[in-house]
Amino acid sequence: MLGFRGDVGDLAKLVMAEEGAREMPGGRQALEHELADCLWSVLILAHRYDVDLRAAFGRTMTELEQAISARLPGEGGADETGGHGP
Repeated sequence: MLGFRGDVGDLAKLVMAEEGAREMPGGRQALEHELADCLWSVLILAHRYDVDLRAAFGRTMTELEQAISARLPGEGGADETGGHGP
């Protein structure tokens, strides 16, 4: 887990570099490598703690879609002014 934490920190720096907010060596290849490192860590953690990542991902995406849809105009959420209905 501590290695993953470090990888996420490295990823944050590389994303900032990609956005032009800082200088980092390695460019796009380093970003791709760090994303793959982070994914590997997530997969290992899911395996270690017996998490069905496919099912958890599906549930989470459904929850996010519902939350976002509820805030969009015409979807039963926020109205055209950005507020909520009655």
